[in-house]
Amino acid sequence: MGELTYDEVGATAGQMPAGYHHVRARRVIGRGPEDFARAADALLAGEAQRRAGARIDLSDTPTRAGTRVTMRLGIGILSLRIPCLVVWADRTETLAGFAYGTLPGHPERGEERFTLTLTPSGEVVFDIAAFSSPGRWFTRLGAPVGRRVQSWMTRRYLRALDGR
Repeated sequence: MGELTYDEVGATAGQMPAGYHHVRARRVIGRGPEDFARAADALLAGEAQRRAGARIDLSDTPTRAGTRVTMRLGIGILSLRIPCLVVWADRTETLAGFAYGTLPGHPERGEERFTLTLTPSGEVVFDIAAFSSPGRWFTRLGAPVGRRVQSWMTRRYLRALDGR
């Protein structure tokens, strides 16, 4: 995975690295195995990003480790190309998710993880964890705006799979 623009591959699964902005967000999006299966299918097909307003292309559906993800936000010449590589993906009866890391050309550097869990009490919980820092000159200059956009997108991702 030498193309990735950061060294801390997999760190969204546990202790996130110092020197980055950290995001952790959680939302209950449903209840029971049917809601979990529906949300897992959608998540692994890129629907959280698509429903949040990004245009997304996946080299593999469902996503798996090694899937190339290219998102675009914005319109026309103002659209931003956001290339990523899936560094982890899994699906079991009670857990589904993936994490992608930034590739050259991404406006940030870091990793974002999307995880669905069917809890023993039957809740379907959607967790997002991310660490990032500016990766391009314009994101360094506009870092406060970038943080607001990241927060806005995280909220949109969490609502995108809500089946309640």
